[in-house]
Formats: sequence, C-alpha cells, structure tokens
Amino acid sequence: MTNQTVLHAKHLEAGAKMVDFYGWEMPINYGSQIEEHHAVRQDAGMFDVSHMTIVDVKGADAKPFLRKLVINDVEKLQVAGKALYTGMCNQDGGVIDDLIIYFFTETEYRLVVNSATREKDLAWIAQQSEGFDVTVTERPEFGMIAVQGPNAKAKVDTILSDEQKTAVAGMKPFFGVQTGELFIATTGYTGEDGYEIVVPEAQAATLWQQLLDAGVKPAGLGARDTLRLEAGMNLYGLDMDESVSPLAANMAWTIAWEPAERDFNGRQALAAQREAGDQPKLVGLVLEEKGVLRSGLKVVTEHGDGAITSGTFSPTLSHSIAMARVPRAVKVGDIVEVEMRKKLVKVQVIKPSFVRNGKKVF
Repeated sequence: MTNQTVLHAKHLEAGAKMVDFYGWEMPINYGSQIEEHHAVRQDAGMFDVSHMTIVDVKGADAKPFLRKLVINDVEKLQVAGKALYTGMCNQDGGVIDDLIIYFFTETEYRLVVNSATREKDLAWIAQQSEGFDVTVTERPEFGMIAVQGPNAKAKVDTILSDEQKTAVAGMKPFFGVQTGELFIATTGYTGEDGYEIVVPEAQAATLWQQLLDAGVKPAGLGARDTLRLEAGMNLYGLDMDESVSPLAANMAWTIAWEPAERDFNGRQALAAQREAGDQPKLVGLVLEEKGVLRSGLKVVTEHGDGAITSGTFSPTLSHSIAMARVPRAVKVGDIVEVEMRKKLVKVQVIKPSFVRNGKKVF
C-alpha cells in the first residue's frame, strides 16, 4: 500500500495523474508537464513536497553530533534560521543522502532529508547518535509546499499575515523562519526564487487552496525533475548514492575540510580519494541537435568512458541537457560523444548548471 500526503485529495481535485514515487502516491502532472515547467520559470508554481522527511535534532550535544554526522560543518551556522546544504556519508565516503540543515540554536536544528531514503536515513542517524546527548524526532505531522518562480514570493505575500510578511521581508536565500504556524524558508529545488513552507497537516489543504486562489499553478514531479536538472541540482539515486563519492557528484564544495581535527563520517576515505585525485567528476552535457540524452547512456571521451546520470529535454532551452559522470581529465569546453541508438553523437561539456532565474547560464 502506498502512502498519501495530506494534500492527496487536492491533487485528485485538480485532475492530477498520480504515480507511485518510492512508496508515495504523488502527482506526476496535472495535465501538462511542459506548461507546469513554464509556469515555474515564468510566473509561480507549487509542489507538494510533504513526502520529504523532516527531522528535528535537539539536545546539549546537537552541534557536536551534527559535526560528526555530515560532511559540511554546522559550525558555519551562526545566525538563527540559516540553512546549510550537505551530504551525509558512510565511513567509505559514499553518499547516504543529501540534505538541508536549518539552525535554530546550538541545541536545536532541523534536517530535511529525501523521502526515498527515509528509512535508511533514520536508521543511520539513530545509530550515529548513540553516545551523544541528543533527541532525534521525525515530524510527520507537518505538510510541506514549495512555491517557486519569479512571482512566487509576491503571490505568497498576498496570503500571509502582517506578522508573517514582516518575518520574511528581505530574508536572504537559504534561510528559514518560524512565524505563526508556518516555517517559511528561502530554499528550493528549481533554480528560481521562492519559498519552501512547512505547515501543520490540519492547515495544509487550506494553504494549498489559498495559493491556488492567489494564482499559483500546481506542478507535478515531472516538471520538478526538468526544473531541477536545468538548475544543475543532483537527484539522489541518479546523480549520487552510497557507491558514489561526493567528489564524484559535484559536491566537493560541501566538504568542510577545516578544521582538520573535525572527524566527520567518511573523512579518512574522502581525504584519501582527494589525495589520489582519481575520482571521476560530474559535468553538464549539451545536445543542441535532435535527440534526448537519457540516464545510463554511455559517454565516450579520449580519457575513457563515462555515463549520463540524468538527462532530459529542457523546456526552457528547447534542446536536450544532461549531467554525466566522466573521467576527471575531461574539461569544460571539450566535445565528447554520447552513444545513442548505436550512433555516436557529439555533445558539449559545460559546468553542470544550465538555467538560473529563467536565464541560460552557459
């Protein structure tokens, strides 16, 4: 039996096509994935992300525990509400999950992890918390709605109270604030401006309807995937997993090597990989002629073969884009080949980022 979010009835009401997404019955689209994609890039769209897993970590050892648990350093978080993107690795340096950590105080943090990895994440976090004075609490009683697009904030503002408007006014990217019943964060997964709003389950359907009435278009998982790939954002299970090092997943920037004495999980393995310099890397590929790059396709380079991890047709750019794991010697600007239907097609290598704030960035 699949799980349903608190907004399930609203999706059916809107005519969504529902699919099984890692055990959750979720909307893939509401009629047109392309229109939903453009709504987010050009105006405002919203996603039900209530299937994501919210975990609160509290206690005297919350900070030292998280400094051990993840590869980025929560010591960087000094201002209440600031968020941090990081990987959570095993001792071999494989990525168990990628997540966002919100800082409330040095004894209170909030983690948002993926839904597909929920069970193993919770088991790993519980195991790693042994010996630390912390409580780890999953918060399934909340729904979560992501509102994204150039007009997203303005449309959300029309339904906020004066107190909430004041709380979020001028909030910088990657911050969050609890205001009234809502936790409103300036994080997102589309490369657009907007909010991710955590709402008590009892109020989630009302908030969804208010956003609809404000002109925010519902968007499904299909548009979410093309948007995130255009933004060059990793998807767990495709672009990284436990067999992949963050050094091979464009996540090296999230590893806080200093201070040298911080012994985070996977540090020894990752340091050895960095010293060896032999990890492959994640790059962007662009195919401007006919055809669609798909995950799993072989990438042929003069330095050896690689593989596409995520690929799609980009509705914003009107041609195909992909992320691929290739030998480290491959450089931005190189022309490499992808094997498509037993033919080799030339593609351009770029940094793994294609669209930001509605604009081409390569």
